[in-house]
Amino acid sequence: MSLIIHQLTSEDTNLMETLSAMFGEAFGDMGTYTGCRPSADYLRRLLGGDSFIALAALKDGVVVGGIAAYELQKFEQESSEIYIYDLAVLADHRREGIATELISNLKRIAVQRGAYVIFVQSDKGIEDEPAIGLYTKLGVREDVLHFDIAVEEAHNQAKHCDR
Repeated sequence: MSLIIHQLTSEDTNLMETLSAMFGEAFGDMGTYTGCRPSADYLRRLLGGDSFIALAALKDGVVVGGIAAYELQKFEQESSEIYIYDLAVLADHRREGIATELISNLKRIAVQRGAYVIFVQSDKGIEDEPAIGLYTKLGVREDVLHFDIAVEEAHNQAKHCDR
């Protein structure tokens, strides 16, 4: 089976929905990834914009992994950073180098865009040994604290569907 890494464009709204379902399956959280799907127009704008990067790993046309990332423009210098928001590979396809290949493709995109670093966080912390091993192999570990700051409750509810 050959692996193809495809960067999604505004024409790939159906593939983005498939990628979202793959994230839900890989993370065991289908509700978050498929419970309140955005419209095709929203996905076209997202995929056609400059700040979002989506990569799908396909084997024989089936999405088996992917990355959702954001380019963050810096204000203090003419450069940017790439933040990996989600990275997943389906359980049956792990340990095949797919995540490494996805990150390699993202690195090429980062260079093209003038980004100087790609960063990622692991939500499970030190318990996520496979993710920690992958990221340690590819980069330098920094221990940081992460804080979620709630926005106005009424605004938050209006923008998110009830689950």
